[in-house]
Amino acid sequence: MSVFTANPILIASAVIPAVILLIRVERADRLEKESRGLLLSLVLFGVFSTAIATLGERLGIALLDAFFQKESVLYNFLLYFVVVALSEEGAKYVLLKRRTWRNPEFNCQFDGVVYSVFVSLGFALWENIGYVAYYGLTTALVRAVTAVPGHACFGVFMGTWYGLAKRRQGAGDLAGAAKFRRTALIVPMLLHGFYDFCATYQDSVMGLVFLVFVIAMFVTANRLVKRMSANDAYIDRNGFRN
Repeated sequence: MSVFTANPILIASAVIPAVILLIRVERADRLEKESRGLLLSLVLFGVFSTAIATLGERLGIALLDAFFQKESVLYNFLLYFVVVALSEEGAKYVLLKRRTWRNPEFNCQFDGVVYSVFVSLGFALWENIGYVAYYGLTTALVRAVTAVPGHACFGVFMGTWYGLAKRRQGAGDLAGAAKFRRTALIVPMLLHGFYDFCATYQDSVMGLVFLVFVIAMFVTANRLVKRMSANDAYIDRNGFRN
């Protein structure tokens, strides 16, 4: 079954979890709401990032297959922490920065979280539609509580440091801004890589590690959203103004 011929109920089951999370993070933006046009474009950029990520993954897998024993621990480590994580989080980050870094609407620190989550959920939404169209409703239910919130969490962590980078730039600290931009990519890459690496192994110990990790990541991301929203402030060329 293709994406374009899938049952509308399946498509809805793939889309609704992402939409719920999009609404939640948008409502947490308490100081100044972003324009609908900008938010929609970020979701579309997230959708487009899936194509970039797919190309990166195919190239990376071809290189791994040429130099490493397939399915070995080292192979899986490089596959998930480098190839998959860099391709997916890197594609999201590049398009996020291109669309928002110089945008005049990026005038609050929490905007970084909103923008990153919208790109990440655009990615997750399109990826989820593909999975559900091919594998059915059971996959939709599983991904609704794992992969979709997982991408949202990666977006929260990316956006936290991305917003901090904008704060440092506003304060005139260009070196600090560059440092936080790097962190905005590295942290979600590590989280994404660990998530996929653990999910690969089916033994009970790794299953427990995966469960604890996912719960801890979800709880931490939720707290970050609440804290960043509560402590949000406007950014201008002199740093901050309340």
